[in-house]
Amino acid sequence: MNADKQMVLKYQSGEEIKSGDRVLFHGEGAEVEFVACDPGDPTTDWFLQEFGGGVMIADPKVSGRTFIPAGRLDEYEDLEFVSRADRPSQGPQ
Repeated sequence: MNADKQMVLKYQSGEEIKSGDRVLFHGEGAEVEFVACDPGDPTTDWFLQEFGGGVMIADPKVSGRTFIPAGRLDEYEDLEFVSRADRPSQGPQ
């Protein structure tokens, strides 16, 4: 991965994954807490370094929080886009 270039992560349906998206995860309502794909974002830099990027899913009914590395997104058929958030979340807390 080029460390200076932001990657675009997508759901299997083709929509770009964005922070704050409402999703279904294992059939339950969840939210994309953050997307680690921007090398200029210090709040997600560790996830880029360790996993090459990915997404954090806040899924209170399933496991609390689940990080899906970018290279494994295609394995998550049970991550489905529902709608965009009114405003994006602020990254990892």
